[in-house]
Amino acid sequence: MKFVSFAVSGHTPHVGALDNDGRIVDLCAASVDFPTSMLDLIGEGESACDRAREIINDAPARVRLAPDTVRLMAPIQRPTKNVFCVGRNYKEHVDEGYRARGTEIVYPKAPQFFTKAPTAVVGPDDVVYLDPRVTQKFDYEAELGIVIGSGGKNISEADALDAIFGFTIINDLTARDLQRHHDQWFKGKSLDRSCPMGPCIVHRSAISDPQDLGLQLTVNGELRQQSRTSNMIFSISKIIADLSLGMTLEPGDIIATGTPQGVGFAMEPPCFLADGDEVVIEIEQIGQLRNRIEEVV
Repeated sequence: MKFVSFAVSGHTPHVGALDNDGRIVDLCAASVDFPTSMLDLIGEGESACDRAREIINDAPARVRLAPDTVRLMAPIQRPTKNVFCVGRNYKEHVDEGYRARGTEIVYPKAPQFFTKAPTAVVGPDDVVYLDPRVTQKFDYEAELGIVIGSGGKNISEADALDAIFGFTIINDLTARDLQRHHDQWFKGKSLDRSCPMGPCIVHRSAISDPQDLGLQLTVNGELRQQSRTSNMIFSISKIIADLSLGMTLEPGDIIATGTPQGVGFAMEPPCFLADGDEVVIEIEQIGQLRNRIEEVV
């Protein structure tokens, strides 16, 4: 199943799921007692997913909406915590980063965690504002996103995939100059609207092997990033096990799993995002996340 958050008119989010014909079934309109937010749906767990399957099969035509008649929103518009992220999790991306800085290549021995503020989250087709007074080096990063389901603490690698609700796409937009200026990652990763997410959350039951998905990113149609999640240094299971060690992961928590090679700062010459750029990320079995960059005047 592919779950979405959407608005028909105004800004009130509805929870929906795609049917076999690609229409959006308004789950809340079809069933008065269905969870009214994505976080509530995730919190109810498999029982809500079972109900959603029944609704998708039986829903009348009036609650089956054409995608072009609604506005998709970030699946989780306001996470209850910061978005967890993993840095330097693809070997070729590590290589290009050290080459760009002219320093010796050293691969991480454990997942490198940082976070993005909840206020950074926006949805598919939302505009991302670029303020040149804040950053001159705004960069893209295509990433597979994990949405935690049952969660827990001290989760073993063997049990890690069972703790997941589903998967989404994340663009870990980054102000590289702020990263360097503050000598840490949080500020440069947490500018408003710097965490596009979507277009949906694919339930884990619909993806047989999340550790072997193709992903790519284009800027104005030009291919910049292309890899597979099988190239991660630290697997999805390892990321969850390490992050949950001594720290509880809760339903609706979000983890961005790292980006492959091809980022703008490592190009020769560097090529950062500019006004009017359209960034599109595609991940197999999930879909496309599209956003436009607009400079603040």
